[in-house]
Amino acid sequence: MAESHGGGCCPPMDLMRSEPMHLVQVIVPMESAHLTVSYLGDLGLVQFKDLNSDKSPFQRTYAAQIKRCGEMARKIRFFKEQMSKAGVTPKETLNKDIDIDLDDVEVKLGELEAELVEINANNDKLQRSYNELVEYKLVLEKAGEFFASAHRNANAQRSEIETEQVDEDLLEAPLLQEEKSVDPTKQVKLGFLTGLVPREKSMVFERILFRATRGNIFIRQSVIEESVVDPNSGEKAEKNVFVVFFSGERAKSKILKICEAFGANRYPFSEDLGKQAQMMTEVSGRLSELKTTIGAGLDHRNILLETIGDKFEQWNLKVRKEKAIYHTLNMLSLDVTKKCLVGEGWSPVFAATEVQDALQRAAVDSNSQVGSIFQVLRTKEMPPTFFRTNKFTTAFQEIVDAYGVAKYQEANPSVFTIVTFPFLFAVMFGDWGHGICLLLATMYLILREKKLSSQKLGDIMEMAFGGRYVIFMMSLFSIYTGLIYNEFFSIPYPLFASSAYECRDVSCSEATTIGLIKTRDTYPFGVDPVWHGTRSELPFLNSLKMKMSILIGVAQMNLGIIMSFFNAKFFKSAVNVWFQFVPQMIFLNCLFGYLSVLIIIKWCTGSQADLYHVMIYMFLSPMDDLGENQLFPNQKIVQLTFLFLALVSVPWMLLPKPFILKKQHEARHQGLSYAHLDEADESLQVDTNGGGHGHEEFEFSEIFVHQLIHTIEFVLGAVSNTASYLRLWALSLAHSELSSVFYEKVLLMAWGFNNVFILIIGILVFIFATVGVLLVMETLSAFLHALRLHWVEYQNKFYEGDGYKFAPFTFTLDGNEDE
Repeated sequence: MAESHGGGCCPPMDLMRSEPMHLVQVIVPMESAHLTVSYLGDLGLVQFKDLNSDKSPFQRTYAAQIKRCGEMARKIRFFKEQMSKAGVTPKETLNKDIDIDLDDVEVKLGELEAELVEINANNDKLQRSYNELVEYKLVLEKAGEFFASAHRNANAQRSEIETEQVDEDLLEAPLLQEEKSVDPTKQVKLGFLTGLVPREKSMVFERILFRATRGNIFIRQSVIEESVVDPNSGEKAEKNVFVVFFSGERAKSKILKICEAFGANRYPFSEDLGKQAQMMTEVSGRLSELKTTIGAGLDHRNILLETIGDKFEQWNLKVRKEKAIYHTLNMLSLDVTKKCLVGEGWSPVFAATEVQDALQRAAVDSNSQVGSIFQVLRTKEMPPTFFRTNKFTTAFQEIVDAYGVAKYQEANPSVFTIVTFPFLFAVMFGDWGHGICLLLATMYLILREKKLSSQKLGDIMEMAFGGRYVIFMMSLFSIYTGLIYNEFFSIPYPLFASSAYECRDVSCSEATTIGLIKTRDTYPFGVDPVWHGTRSELPFLNSLKMKMSILIGVAQMNLGIIMSFFNAKFFKSAVNVWFQFVPQMIFLNCLFGYLSVLIIIKWCTGSQADLYHVMIYMFLSPMDDLGENQLFPNQKIVQLTFLFLALVSVPWMLLPKPFILKKQHEARHQGLSYAHLDEADESLQVDTNGGGHGHEEFEFSEIFVHQLIHTIEFVLGAVSNTASYLRLWALSLAHSELSSVFYEKVLLMAWGFNNVFILIIGILVFIFATVGVLLVMETLSAFLHALRLHWVEYQNKFYEGDGYKFAPFTFTLDGNEDE
């Protein structure tokens, strides 16, 4: 839940029940409607209802204004994207309440967008020309090397022929190095094309050219060492320069189509060396000019983006705020006179004065000749649920809300969850060494919460930061239970006194309690450290933690049933009190409450009675004598009484409630065509009778089946839920044993080698194992099990969780939300 909304003087928070709500109606003149909604958004205490749900977005009154704000929001997103690409950070606005005119913002945004789009277009055109010239320069260099090499070979051949005095004409195309001479009458003029082709396509490109022309081409390729920017895509790519020689226009047409299909960029080239040098000089000069021009354009663009960044947050907040206002205005219905707007919404009762003040201020500030009208409506609708929370209680409330939002004014489980959740976690996690590690990590998050709240954290860190106060309470309770278990990284310490036992002879040195005699008073707090390492340690701690888990579970389930009593009393449902709360208390406590009492008696008396035998034969052979399992006088009579009450409570839960609800329904509607008007002053009337359905059709079969399911669920759940609390014992034992294994098998074993290097390795392994397994995985495991115990075993006794949250119209989060 969000933190407390609104300012002013508010009544004290009722943590057990949600805030009383009422449905209010406001009638606002058209001239002050915008300012009124703005003030109510600043207040954040009204959840408007959509009175135009039957209309499409385009049929609503302020559709044009929303379209206008949407267009401005698009421009702002465009600016944000451009600033992100350029590495420009918008400046934070210290005073976010500066009032700026929306028309001025719209004009300014339009001018800046047009200028920025023009700069980007010019820059893209220049950049494309620059990339083309870079490729052209590479073609001139690589292809020039082909032709220069060919000319050198031709000159060498000419010199050789002149030396041999052979009167034969030289080939006109010296790149085709053929040994035969060609008849001058049959010489063919060869054409050529030059360009660049992506390197990954070069082999396929060459093969397709060869097949398409049936081998009547000659192609040469040269690899470009560095990647070049493709002028068309603007992305870097590895390319090869190619030169293709061909004969005939038909072959040329085929080659051009293949080049186009493979994305090969072609560039003009002259075989004349002089022209090549001239073209190289021209291209180099153009490149230098373009580089200077592009740099100047980027500088101008960055200056423009810096100017936008100075006002970006103000414009962004203004546009978001205006769009939210018009969205809310579209939820209000237009009066038939078309001179005022009518709105309805939920608001806390304590905020009535503040809402009226906001309406009055809006009327005055807008110079409206007519004030707004505020009135409370009567309704049968279920109001939203609103708990005022702070930064400490928010996380606990969210744990409950993750299961389901409380019904309006239903008892809030998070009041007790603040204590029970970290306590159940600590029962499973109990080690005061590990608890201190958790506490130190949490204190870092708490002490730096102002700085961390403004930073963007990862998903895991975000969850840990949001639940920092839950983890803080978990660490404190873990230290407490760790002191009770007397475990510090699985090592016991005589913190509060010396052990009550001493060795009588050498027999106790063999890790056994045999030979120990009690010489002092009982250890004052927690488990005596002498138990650690003895043969009796595991049986003793198993018995202790298992019985303790049952006691905790029965206590929490009783708390859940007691909460159902307070719900029934609050909603004035006597049926739920006498035919749900009473039989449930009787059934649970006659069985498992009795078991809890036997556990305490056994602890106090030191009896050797077998409680399993007592509970099993209480059902199988209730008339048999208890013998050595008797813990107190008249135990057999007490057990027979409890068994009888438990059996009677089952039909007590099942049968009376459906028939009573049916009778109430018949009495309420028998012979009544019209209902009498209720003269009560209450503005809100919600049907909260557990079985009543108001004026809906009453189906006795549905009510009876529902009650049957509820009864079976509770009876079976009383057994399964009690057994489920044994996870407290199991996870506590697992945590203790894992900690002991890491200490004895890693740290002590490494110490025993008397080698510094092995000791350092052992310490590192111990630290990483402790952090990774015990402080991360075990923390998450214990957290999830504590969550399950609250959601299933505790909350199902009283919590319906079928409400919906109070979501007021507010500007608080608009600046952080993405549209």
